[in-house]
Formats: sequence, C-alpha cells, structure tokens
Amino acid sequence: MSTIVVTGTDTEIGKTVFAAALTHALGASYWKPVQAGLDDGSDRETVAALAGLDSARLLPEAYRLTTPCSPHRAAALDGVTIDPARLALPSVAGALVVEGAGGTLVPITDDLLFADLFARWRAPVVLVARTSLGTINHSLLSIEALRARGVAVLGVAFVGEAAEDSEATIARLGGVRRLGRLPQLSPLTPATLAAAFAAGFDLQDFR
Repeated sequence: MSTIVVTGTDTEIGKTVFAAALTHALGASYWKPVQAGLDDGSDRETVAALAGLDSARLLPEAYRLTTPCSPHRAAALDGVTIDPARLALPSVAGALVVEGAGGTLVPITDDLLFADLFARWRAPVVLVARTSLGTINHSLLSIEALRARGVAVLGVAFVGEAAEDSEATIARLGGVRRLGRLPQLSPLTPATLAAAFAAGFDLQDFR
C-alpha cells in the first residue's frame, strides 16, 4: 500500500500521535491536507517532531486555517474558499500517510465530507478509536459511514487503556481487523512512541 489514510471517530483522540508512529515505522511521507487551528501549532509540526521527519518527507498543507473547528466553518471564518481540486493525493516516492481532520464525517466544504474525499482517493483507511466510554457506538458508526461510500477499512487502531471487550466487540460487529493499541504515553517522545508502536502493532498489517 503506497498510501494509507488515518481518520478518527472524533477529535482529540490520539489520531495525530498514531499517524506519527505509523509514518516513522513505514519510513513514509506525511500529509495533512487541511489544518484547522494554529494556536497550539500544527499537526504537521507534531508529526515532524515525533516521527523525526526531515522536510523532504513533510508535505505542506493545502489549507492552513486559523480556528480549531470543522474545516468548512474555519474556512468561512478566514474568508477562504476550499477548492476540492487542491485536495488530490500528492505523488511521493515511497509510502504516504495522510491524516484527516477530526472525525470521518467532518465537513470540508458545505457539501463535501472527509469520508467523501477518502472515497475519491481510493486508498485504504485506518480508523483510530479511543478505548473510553462510547467508543463502540462511535467506531461502528464510522465504519458504516466509510463502507457506505465504498472506502476500504484496513482496520481499527485503538488509543488508550486496554478495553478488551470493547475492542473485540468493535472488531466483531464491524467486521474489521483489530490492528493494535497505543497506550497513553508519559513521557511522549519519539523513542517511547516508536517502542509502543512496535510492541502494539504488526507492521506487516500496514504493508
């Protein structure tokens, strides 16, 4: 797989940390097409630091929007019109990890959702889900939304404390592969993240 898309069941669930770990493990390039919210730095900067990426493998965003909210609203507040043509997958040498913004059904424009964009890309998607309360519902809804658009779901990557029943239930009812789990890391460093990914995931599942 030359391109893997990383999406989530919600925002602030560890999607960017997982994307950094996957990018590092694959020796891939990284691209987040739309960044909404810049006060705390960008996800591209976070991935660069955690994955140890050089500038050649760190693709610039198509859009950098100021407000941390849905891209369609952030663009309106910034007076920006998002052109879907600028969101075509870039061509890179080797693997590419692409990170969406927020959850699967977050709107990019008034009539384009991230799930719609994933369907256009025809690339497999990893769904990142936290293991806390509510994850079964959020995960199964996200899986249904992706499949309704013909998006291939590579599997679910969990983030948080182990929740054996919830993780197994999502895999069974969703008919998806349970890829592994990243614990909450303290401290979160490139070394601790790489070690946790290696312990929790089989890299062959992503190749």
